[in-house]
Amino acid sequence: MRKPIIAGNWKMNKTASESKTLIEQLIPLLADVTEVDVVVCPPFVNVESAAAALKGSNIALGVQNMHYEQSGAYTGEIAPSMLVELGVQYVILGHSERRQFFGETDEGVNKKTRTAIEFGLKPIVCIGETLEEREAGITNEVVCKQTKLALLGLSESEAADVVLAYEPIWAIGTGVTATADDANETIAAIRASVKEAFSGDVAAKIRIQYGGSMKPGNVSELMAKPDIDGGLIGGAALKAEDFSKVVKF
Repeated sequence: MRKPIIAGNWKMNKTASESKTLIEQLIPLLADVTEVDVVVCPPFVNVESAAAALKGSNIALGVQNMHYEQSGAYTGEIAPSMLVELGVQYVILGHSERRQFFGETDEGVNKKTRTAIEFGLKPIVCIGETLEEREAGITNEVVCKQTKLALLGLSESEAADVVLAYEPIWAIGTGVTATADDANETIAAIRASVKEAFSGDVAAKIRIQYGGSMKPGNVSELMAKPDIDGGLIGGAALKAEDFSKVVKF
């Protein structure tokens, strides 16, 4: 049985003091949660204060990106060793906004995924199709290709420990959500591609989130589907009450 995982992607929101306040609000609301892995991913400048605020809680700390090199002349980038020292456990990779606005590629996402695993970080790898690709009927082809390229070169045990996040690009930040049936169908296709690339055992173990406007009003319906193992939460992650309701679906 796969343990659900709910991760909050705060994107470019919240100052350090605001992050601390949000975490302090979340901790008592989620203190009794044991059957769901909970992760919050604040902006980089808030990571150290967030780590301090989360200490001793059942909420894990994640970040929204990282570089695939350990060090070097990469102005503005963050190395995995820097994250590990601060107590970061998860890292979001290949988010569609990174692909769309910052030119990230499948090859780069694969490099980051492999480096994250090397440093003991748990990757949350994002995959998803555009509205044009969906209307062209090639959703499964697109997301399955992205999945296989992201996991390229991993061992079975490494691949099984990756979290995949299916995020239809047309549903991110728009309030529009794929139907629960549509989301589950696509995630089932992603799981089948993992089986094809690795094995049935890996496909059965790997956790796949839905990342397109999951919120308190639709989380129960989405999480009732057999192939959906959690959510990568955007807007609803910025309010303690909303995020806690999603976690406690």
